[in-house]
Amino acid sequence: MSVIPEWFKIVYTLAVLAFVVIYWRRYGPANFLWFSDIAFIGAAPAMWLESPLAAGVLACMVLLPEVLWNVDYVLRLILRRRITGLTEYMFDPTIPLWLRSVSLFHVPLPLVLLWLVAAYGYPAMSLAVTVAAGGLVLVLSFVFSSPGKNINWVYGLGRVQERLPRPLYLGLQYVGLVAFVFIPSHWLLGWLFPTG
Repeated sequence: MSVIPEWFKIVYTLAVLAFVVIYWRRYGPANFLWFSDIAFIGAAPAMWLESPLAAGVLACMVLLPEVLWNVDYVLRLILRRRITGLTEYMFDPTIPLWLRSVSLFHVPLPLVLLWLVAAYGYPAMSLAVTVAAGGLVLVLSFVFSSPGKNINWVYGLGRVQERLPRPLYLGLQYVGLVAFVFIPSHWLLGWLFPTG
């Protein structure tokens, strides 16, 4: 029997479906290439399939950035000033409040991912799959995004950068993600949820 209750799987799946409908109409399908969107959507099939690998890859890919998103959001609410820029859009008055509220899926996402890994385990091979999937997501983001959309910041951190040739920047971004997000997340998840 699954540690994740059926009612939670149903509620979570309905939330994902609502998110997909709203964001598809508002932003188009390329928007789903954001790592956080992939994790939010991917957690639904990971739950239903009770897949340790899917849960592990999603957690390894976004756990640290999602925690940072939450810290940034809370500090911005408390201090009323820009911290990292990750949640800048949440305070943009040109975006309707109801639409910004849809993005609050970031708040519970780290806990959901940790719950999945706690329930299904964290396979050691999650890192290798995350590294491969992360590279693919960055390339797809570059191909299907634009400097104006800058999905996954493939054109520059927060804003478009012009100093480096785009392929070099993308390569450095990939190396940075592997070194500073994927590997530390893997170590943390392996420590929290040892496999053997």
